[in-house]
Amino acid sequence: MKKKFLFVAACIISSPLLAQDSTRVSFLDEVVFTANKYPNKTSLTGKVLTIISRQQLEKSGGKDLAQILNEQAGLVINGANSNAGKDKTVFLRGAAGEHTLITIDGIPVYDPSGIGNNFDIRNISIDNIDRIEILKGSQSTLYGSDAIAGVINIITKKASQKLISTTGAVSYGSNETFRGNLGVSGRKGMMDYTAGYTYYNTKGINEAVAKTPGLTDLDAYTQNSFQASVGIQPSTNLRIQPYLRYSNIKGDIDQGAFTDELDYTFTQKNVQAGLKNEFHFGNAQLNILYNYNDIERIYIDDSVKSRNGFNDYSKGSYNGKEHFAEAYIVLPLSTSTKLTTGIDFRSSQSNQEYFSVSSFGPSLSKLSNDSLNQNQVGLYAALVWNNPNGFNLEVGDRLNFHSEYGVNDVFNINPSLLINKTLKLFANLSTGYRTPSLYQLFSEYGNKNLKPEKSLTIEGGMQVFGKNEKWNARMVAFYRDINDLIFFYFNPTTYQSQYINQDEQKASGGELELTYNITKSTSIKAFYTYVDGRITTKQNGKDTSFYNLLRRPRNSFGINVGSQLTNNLFISTNFQYIGKRKDAYFDNTLFTTVRTTLNAYILWDVYLQYSLLKKKLNVFADLRNITNSEYTEVSGFNTLGFTAQGGIRFTF
Repeated sequence: MKKKFLFVAACIISSPLLAQDSTRVSFLDEVVFTANKYPNKTSLTGKVLTIISRQQLEKSGGKDLAQILNEQAGLVINGANSNAGKDKTVFLRGAAGEHTLITIDGIPVYDPSGIGNNFDIRNISIDNIDRIEILKGSQSTLYGSDAIAGVINIITKKASQKLISTTGAVSYGSNETFRGNLGVSGRKGMMDYTAGYTYYNTKGINEAVAKTPGLTDLDAYTQNSFQASVGIQPSTNLRIQPYLRYSNIKGDIDQGAFTDELDYTFTQKNVQAGLKNEFHFGNAQLNILYNYNDIERIYIDDSVKSRNGFNDYSKGSYNGKEHFAEAYIVLPLSTSTKLTTGIDFRSSQSNQEYFSVSSFGPSLSKLSNDSLNQNQVGLYAALVWNNPNGFNLEVGDRLNFHSEYGVNDVFNINPSLLINKTLKLFANLSTGYRTPSLYQLFSEYGNKNLKPEKSLTIEGGMQVFGKNEKWNARMVAFYRDINDLIFFYFNPTTYQSQYINQDEQKASGGELELTYNITKSTSIKAFYTYVDGRITTKQNGKDTSFYNLLRRPRNSFGINVGSQLTNNLFISTNFQYIGKRKDAYFDNTLFTTVRTTLNAYILWDVYLQYSLLKKKLNVFADLRNITNSEYTEVSGFNTLGFTAQGGIRFTF
């Protein structure tokens, strides 16, 4: 009876991600950037987009970026509700983490020192984000490598219209968690500026489930983040914007599933610096972008307090540097047709070193940027036709030139039809690719003959808009086929291991989403997602297929409601169901891989905010997992129980 009551209550109350201060969402005319690389109305594109606005982010209490993304349809951030220092893996539509591209202000970011190249979203503080655009489906034509499942574009905060504007927040809560941020921005004449600093510290929880009673500790996490940019606009035809971002993370971690460790730590530093330039020539716009990305990760286990690993001491150092440059032009060919064409260049290198001491003596493995480096160039073009009668069509193509494997080509065809501003039909046929990482190409397990992973994606659906845009519903079905999947192969005869192209992975699924503006001040959002996937691999010369979407649920749904109850009081709640998932972990005692099934679980959050001083000061409370549900995201690792966070947010 209690469970039924909680379910009904959740349906009646639910979500910080919907309600807008007494304003409705304009479903048809909302302007997005990510779909076409220039500002365009959602009614004029057939691509599937989810937008998280600045207002929604500000009403997310003590959540971090991973937790907010984890509440979106079709997205699972594995580890989002585990300890803060636990790695956060992005699964979009059931695809592997390395198949979703992270971009910041439209510029791709990678980690050249990682096995899969995927960027760690912990390096971006939510306090520096203005909005997020999640673009689903293969997007390699415009964005290149890794955009097989989609693109998550993180758009940073813009400058205030005043000379000086100050924003900030301070909060404190469970697990001795403190978060503080301060931002300043403004403009004067032809110049504008933004700067922001965030400090986040928590004592954390014990990351791993401990097999040995008493041998446990709290795994702490600390992060310092800073970002700054300056905009210079001497005329309406020219804008130059240099920027700098810095993140420094320190945390305690454990050895693995069910293996606690008292003195295993990691640090991660990320520096991004670059320049965005915009030139206008009549109706045409030329964009010239440059980004330098430097990531350094260090893992140290001194095994003084406890020794739960093989070594008495170990230190792993991984550094990756990447230069990315792009120039593209958006050229109106007519009132209904635009051409976007460009060229981008990506240069990656890495230095990696692992030193350990065990009962067999010291050991050193070292890889330098003399061997760990690669370059690639992409040429692309996309033509968009927006017919006044409601028919829209985008076609595009990209040629990618890689320093190791040569040339490959991808394309996309994306038609849509808007009927009487009440029904939008859309479809997408596209191919994508992911280039092998430096580690997969050049490490001791590397293979210089690796080919890029190649995908074919088919998706289609409809979106229905209610009268006066009071509600809208979207239904999408998709199919994705990835060939030449990169596989870590162990030869049982020679006992040698190497990365090879072998597997084929197929996935399919669907998404149902509903948004309903109940009143001017109350909105509800609900979604249901389904995804299934199988991998085909050769075993003993025969093709064998099996389900491989580990840690990704076949079924998930959420109900979100938010309401501005009075002029000053806002309340929302988020109800989320995550279905059963398959998982596998390595048992350090049995020295074998154990396969298991993780149970389904439900999370229920409540958020309250009260505004003062004409809404310049907001007091908030964020209550998460209020039923104290017990659940597992990753086998052998703990998750957060009930947590509470309270604080203030101000704007002056």
